[in-house]
Amino acid sequence: MTILLKNHHYQEIISYAREKLPNEACGLLAGRVENDMKIIEEVYYLTNIDQSPEHFSMDPKEQFAAIKAIRSKDWQLLGNFHSHPSSPSRPSQEDIRLAFDPEASYFILSLKDKDKPVLKSFKIKEKAASEEELCFTHKIEPSVKT
Repeated sequence: MTILLKNHHYQEIISYAREKLPNEACGLLAGRVENDMKIIEEVYYLTNIDQSPEHFSMDPKEQFAAIKAIRSKDWQLLGNFHSHPSSPSRPSQEDIRLAFDPEASYFILSLKDKDKPVLKSFKIKEKAASEEELCFTHKIEPSVKT
């Protein structure tokens, strides 16, 4: 499955993660699925209540508020993101162990090289991670409901 992410969301994720250094940043990804394509419509930036450079836990109140907003827009929760301040853009053993939804996309932003951030998306299923195709775009057309 291909994932479409607007360029401005990509830039916002990078900015947010840099703001939260030296800790990991995290959030949720919402949108729609059409023709074997996940289309990210909104990124919800959440607080890492662990305030750690090595792991994260999303603030539960913020998660509930984001889910409520996602449902109100008739979108789906498509996945989540977090940053790796000093390691590559690949799931850690902890990331794999804690992956709860085999249908979710797990975005990981590496800030190991602060000037060249790397964002990748992974599907984590049966304790194995596989990279998903991530495409960046300026504009995503709204779906037409018939």
